[in-house]
Amino acid sequence: MPRADEAEEPTPGAATAPGPEEPVAAPDTGAEARGAGLDGAEEDDADEPDEDDEAEEAGRSTSAPTDAELFQQSEIAADYVEGLLDILDMDGDIDELVSAGRPVVEVVGGRLQSLVGQRGATLEALQELARLAVFRQTGVPSRLLLDVGGYRAARRKELAAVARNAVEKVKQYGEQVRLEPMSAFERKCVHDVVNAMPGVESESEGVEPNRRIVVRPAD
Repeated sequence: MPRADEAEEPTPGAATAPGPEEPVAAPDTGAEARGAGLDGAEEDDADEPDEDDEAEEAGRSTSAPTDAELFQQSEIAADYVEGLLDILDMDGDIDELVSAGRPVVEVVGGRLQSLVGQRGATLEALQELARLAVFRQTGVPSRLLLDVGGYRAARRKELAAVARNAVEKVKQYGEQVRLEPMSAFERKCVHDVVNAMPGVESESEGVEPNRRIVVRPAD
C-alpha cells in the first residue's frame, strides 16, 4: 500500500482478516458515531436544515477549519485506511488531499470492489469509521470524503443521468417524481443536478435508510 510520505503505520486495532474471496461486511458504526457526536456530521445531503440543526452546528464550531487542519484530517484518515488494508491483506495506493473545502482520501488499486459493497454501502460504513478515527485524534467532527476505486466519480455520472431523466418527466407531465431511496452522498449528487435546472426543485423525504428525493415543478 505505497504512500510517498509514509513509513509503516500501526493498524487501527486487532482484527481477523477475511479470506481472499470473502466480502467485507459493512460494520455497524451508528452507536459509536452517535456517542462521539458524529451523528450530525454528515452534510452530504443538500436538504435545508431545521433551526435545531443550525443551532447545534453553530454551537459545535465557531470557525471553519483551515486547509492545513483539513489536510491533517485527511492524513489521519489515510493512516487509518492503510491500517485496514494491511489487516485485510489488500493492496491500494492511498492519496490524501483537500477538495472543495473538505478532506478527501482516495484509494486506487485492483480487487477493491469488496470495500465498496452493494450500492456503496460498505464504502459509506468505512467512511464513517475513518471519520471516527479523525474525531478521536482531533475532537472535531469531520466531513471527510472517502472514495475507493473511483466509485464515487462513476456513481455521480449515473446519478446525473437519473436526475436529468426525472427532470424531463416532471417537465413533460407536470407531476412530481419520487426516486428510489438513496444514501446522503447520492442525494447530494441528485440535488446538485436538479437545482441547476430551471423550472424544477427537489427535496428529500422519509428517514434513513429509506430517505429519498422528490423532484417537482418549482413554485
